Amino acid sequence: MITIISGTNRPGSNALRVAKYYQKRLNAKGQEVGILPLTELPGNLIESDLYGQRSEAFAKIQEVVSKTEKFVFVIPEYNGSFPGVLKTFIDASEFPASFYEKKAALVGISSGRQGNLRGVDHFTGVANHMHLHILPLKIYLSNIEAELDENGNLTQKETVKFVDEQIDKFIAF
Repeated sequence: MITIISGTNRPGSNALRVAKYYQKRLNAKGQEVGILPLTELPGNLIESDLYGQRSEAFAKIQEVVSKTEKFVFVIPEYNGSFPGVLKTFIDASEFPASFYEKKAALVGISSGRQGNLRGVDHFTGVANHMHLHILPLKIYLSNIEAELDENGNLTQKETVKFVDEQIDKFIAF
């Protein structure tokens, strides 16, 4: 099973729109794919699910994460890195059951010119520490508002080509 993590808890985010695009493309290639938007995290995550505690709300999320074999992380740029809520989610997840020796593809997005290159690099360091194996082909979607149409589809021919290449390599990974 593949789970796409929309790496922010911002409602209506571009990260969620990109996650849905990836889900549609992976489904079209015969893959079983779910989306885990971080908007579904318990509001009191910091008090209820860190340091060995487990709320009923997070237990359902943990079950999905534990069953997942491969992840796609869609990571928006927040202050030159990745969102703190994504790190908190990682910290709240059980170790090693959640990510250890599993596989992931990374997609950086930003309104700026670099497509969250720095944030994806930061996240790669965290993933390496957890023994989460990262697909070498990472995608960086800059100026994300211009990349997506009103239906959440990527519109730039070259972007679609590179995303499809990443998806094909991820399926084989």
